[in-house]
Parts: sequence; C-alpha cells; structure tokens
Amino acid sequence: MSLPQETPTVPTTFPRLMLDHAQARPQAAALREKVYGIWQTTTWADLAVLVKRLAAGLAQAGLKRDDHIVIVGENRPRLYATMLAAQALGAVPVPLYQDAAGPEYTFPINNAGVGFAVVEDQEQVDKLLELREACPGLQRIWFDDPRGLRHYSEAGLDSVDALLLAGDAHLAAHPKLFDEAVAAGRPEDVAAMFFTSGTTGNPKGVVHTHHTLLDRAQAGQRFDKLTSAEEVLAYMPLAWIGQNIFSYAQWLACGYVVNCPESSATVMIDLKEIGPTYYFAPPRVFEGLLTSVMIRMEDAGRIKRWMFQRFMDVARRVGPTIMDGKSVGLADRIAYALGNLLVYGPLRNTLGFSRVRVAYTAGEAIGPDLFTFYRSIGINLKQLYGSTETAVFVCLQPDHEVKADTVGVPIDGVEIRVADSGEIMVKSPGLLKEYYKNPKATAEVLTADGWYHTGDAGFLDAGGHLKIIDRAKDVGKLAGGPNDGAMFAPKYVENKLKFFPFIKEAVAFGNQREKVCAFVNIDMEAVGNWAERRNLPYAGYTDLAAKPEVLELIRDCVEKVNADLAADAMLAGSQISRFLVLHKELDADDGELTRTRKVRRGSIADKYLVLVDALYGGLKEQFIETAVKFEDGRSGSVSATLKIVDAKTFPSVKAAA
Repeated sequence: MSLPQETPTVPTTFPRLMLDHAQARPQAAALREKVYGIWQTTTWADLAVLVKRLAAGLAQAGLKRDDHIVIVGENRPRLYATMLAAQALGAVPVPLYQDAAGPEYTFPINNAGVGFAVVEDQEQVDKLLELREACPGLQRIWFDDPRGLRHYSEAGLDSVDALLLAGDAHLAAHPKLFDEAVAAGRPEDVAAMFFTSGTTGNPKGVVHTHHTLLDRAQAGQRFDKLTSAEEVLAYMPLAWIGQNIFSYAQWLACGYVVNCPESSATVMIDLKEIGPTYYFAPPRVFEGLLTSVMIRMEDAGRIKRWMFQRFMDVARRVGPTIMDGKSVGLADRIAYALGNLLVYGPLRNTLGFSRVRVAYTAGEAIGPDLFTFYRSIGINLKQLYGSTETAVFVCLQPDHEVKADTVGVPIDGVEIRVADSGEIMVKSPGLLKEYYKNPKATAEVLTADGWYHTGDAGFLDAGGHLKIIDRAKDVGKLAGGPNDGAMFAPKYVENKLKFFPFIKEAVAFGNQREKVCAFVNIDMEAVGNWAERRNLPYAGYTDLAAKPEVLELIRDCVEKVNADLAADAMLAGSQISRFLVLHKELDADDGELTRTRKVRRGSIADKYLVLVDALYGGLKEQFIETAVKFEDGRSGSVSATLKIVDAKTFPSVKAAA
C-alpha cells in the first residue's frame, strides 16, 4: 500500500523564507540590478544583512507592528528589501504606482493611515512633499536614489543610506531586535495591502496575509515545476499584484533570481541580455512587442518580407499544434523546422524570449489572434486567471492543454462555480482577508460561506477549462434593429481590433443600442512608420489621426474584424457599424485608463458623450475639445473635428447557411 503524499505546507512568513535561502545558499544570486550598463548582484546573504539593517532603522524611526508603510518606485533591490524589512517588524508595505500623479496617492495614504514612505527618487519625493498638507500623517520619507536631492532640507526627509546607518546604531544597542521580530511573525499576519485600480470610485485596499500570498505562490510553483534556476525580469509596477506575485512572492517561495532593469527605456535591451526563463506580462506588453515586429518587417526588404509571410503562414497553421505536443504531417514538420531556423528562432531572440520556458499573460483578456501568434512561433505563452483579491492564481493553463479562448483549469485548492447570473464564483486559500476599512465592500464580494464574487461572466467547458466572456457588468445585449437581443461583449471586440499593430486602444459601445460603434486610438509608432513610408506628412498625433488615408487604413482593420465576427454565431451581431479615431490617446492621467491601462468605460462614455451621440445620430463629423494633463503637470486642451466612418458589416455565417 502506498503512503499518502504529504501536502506541501506554506512557509510561515516572507522574512523567514528569505532567511532560509540566506542560510541554505548564501552566495547564490537573489537580485540583480543594472546600474550604468553593468549588472550588479545581490546574494541571499547580502540581502539578509540589508533587510536586517533596514528593519532596525525603521524600528528606530518608530515603525511598529500593523503600521502601514508606502513603497513607491521602479523595481529596485533596496525597495524589495524595504518590503521585507517592514514585514519582519510586522508592519504592512503598501506599494503604490510610481507613474501616478501625486493627488492619486492622497486617498491610499490617508485611508491606510500611512506615516512612513520609502521611495525611489526625486520624482517620487517631490510628489509626496506636495501632499504633506493633504496627508498630515505622513511624517518620514526616505529616498533610494540621491540624484537631484542634495540640497533638499525638508523635515523628515532623508536617504536610505542614512536609514541604514541609523539601523546599524540601533542594532548595536538592540542586537536581538530583528530575530525576535521575525520569530513573532505568523502566517495569518497581514503581509501587504494592494489598492485596486479603481475603475469606479475610490480605490479599495485589498488586504492579504503571508498565508494567502504564499499559498498561491506555491500553488503556481508546483503547477509549472518552478525551481531556483529560473530567471525573471521585474519591470512592471510593484503596486500591481501580478508583478508582486511573480517577482516577490514566488521569488521567495522558489528562490530564483529577479533582475531589475536599469530603466523603463532599457527594458527591451535588458530582456535580451537576461533571457528570462519565466516571463509574465499583461496583454498590452505583448501587443507592443508584436507592433514592433510588424514595423520592422515593413522596413525589411522584399525577400525578407516574403519569407516572413510565407513561414508565418506555416506557423499559424501548425505551430500551436506542435507546441501542444501533437503530431503534424512530415511536410509541415519540415517546413516548420526550416521556419524555426530562418524566422521563428531569430524572432524569439529579437524579442528576448530565446530561453523562455513558461510565459504568462494576465490582467485582462488577450485577443485570441495575438495569443496564437506567440504560440505559433514556439513561445510557451499561456493564460492565467485571477485578480488582486484572489492573490492572482485561480486558473492556469497546463502545458499541452492550451486553448486560445480559455484561461485554464482551477489549480490546487481552488473551487469554481457559475452563478445563475453567469458570474464566476471562486473559493480559494488565496482570497483577500478584507477590503481595508470597508466592510460594506467586503460583504459585497465575500459570501458568508467563503465564496468570492469575481464580477466576471463565463463558464466551464466540457474539458473543465474556464472561459471568460467579459466583465459581467460590461456584457450586454443589442436592442432594436436586425440584431435585437444579440449578445454584446465589448472587450472581445476591442481585443480583436487591438491585434492590428495600427490600433493601440479601442472602446466599443452597443449595450441596449441597435448597433455597435467604437472609438479607436491609433498606435503612433506603427501608423507613423506606415505614413512615413508613404511620404505622408503629419504634425503630431491629432493631425495623423485625422488623415483620410489613416481613416481608410483603420476602416480596413475594422472590416476584417467584422468578417471574423460574422463567423461567430454568438457574436455576429457585435460587428462595428461606425467608428471614429480619437484626437488624443487615452491616458491614465486624464482619468480614461487605470494605472494598469484598463479602460474606464463609464468615464469615457460620459466624457465623450457628444461623440457617442454623433456616432449613433448618423452625423458625419463632430467637433470636440478635451482637457488634458501633460507629463510636467501642466493642463491644456486638445480640439479637433473628427470624421465618423461607416464600416462594412457581413451576414452571419449561421444566417447565411
């Protein structure tokens, strides 16, 4: 009789895990950071010493158990160490988006009663100093990068270097402080708080414990057989729980190496230098990479373009099948192998994906065409399903069972049920403890028997894979006209549009209307390159977006999407009848996108109501003037008369049959 397998246990806390690695493999690399073009390595032993000094410095400054401390900046080793130091003391790190405007920090800081902040550089210091009147509780600010801050003399402002020196002195007087604080930590202690992106109203503070985060991190580790040999590139905001799970929770669970790019401008270079084995990015990153590929191919010679198109036809036909470990004909296998030598392999190398063993995308739905492209060229891109409230990992796609239209199967510890309304309900060890100081919102998403309302509409297919249709609140029906009662799933339509490199963003409208209309943002780089190759002059985004030639280019993309939708009996009614190209890019600073670049659909509909009315009112053009915020903090406006374009729609294949 075989003995039952022992259920893996969740290690107690993040600081204890860090100390375990430091003891077991002190000289192994824990973190790398690129500084002035050179990769600097922090070993696990180095990290343990750094965390101990920071914890002592924070304790000397007055940080106590259950206090909140804000962390703001790019991925940096000393910011990671600060999170560990705070957790060692029983305090709660609260990462915030480094690209947010200063006033966006006011609610989280006041809501969480934050007294201390550790930030990356001068930009973040300036934003927090401006908030001191609005956030009177914020007393101490430390900065990691001193450039530009030498002559600042604000009360309570100091460098991380000074914090470390204070920690050394405090440790000399209290040598047992750190060890005793770590020993007092428990799995059920709060480990971190993440503020939601807030598509409507104020953001909510999602409270997670060491147990919830580590349980899900380890479930993902077991699912994909992750080891300490993995290499990860950490370039997304730490405030996004997706990045936090992959480069913090799983980093400590697995002990692999996290690499921090020099800056956002060097990410692509750093990606190729590191060659990660485990990669994670939201769909917009994969969209951007594909756009860059298509731009380069437009500039390539005729022979190279022909070869690319010929072998990509082969890849689309048999690549995903080969990736799933299934057999294909000998001729196709030979053609694919030749394509791998001449096109796919060099392309993976150009993208920095030569060593990727597992790649995931999450955060929002990815277009099936985009997803299939990457798998077709030999990149093991998979989808996962989760959210901030579920500590990310709910469903993952197993190798060799990857479907473009599903998000995988429930993993260890997860139960899923579909409510009568079609909403997905989840029960998992990774569920949030609560929304901070918001019992009403907590009660709305957590049932008394432990089920979480995801807000997503979907179903489980015959193979047990979860298929997400859209956000439940966004799925609607057309009303009136020939498609009366037909389902309308805006995100599905928008993702099909964004597969085209010329379209950066799209917003579809149609619920309770007789037809679907859309706003489109062009991709400035892709369309600019397209225009320059055709000697089409333009003076900026607004001018380029209004060119008749560009409108025809986008019309062609829209009509190709309509042709695809016509083949889907369920969504054939969602074909786009009319569209316009917006005169400005949708921007988080203007309240149109969240910091994770999700569309604030309701805000956009209200802000551009005159354009929505023009689309549905049959107008051919409409004047619009819009207030905007510039990167330097100034305000201004952009105005234009937008042309409204009619697009060809197609009979449903089912109807035609």
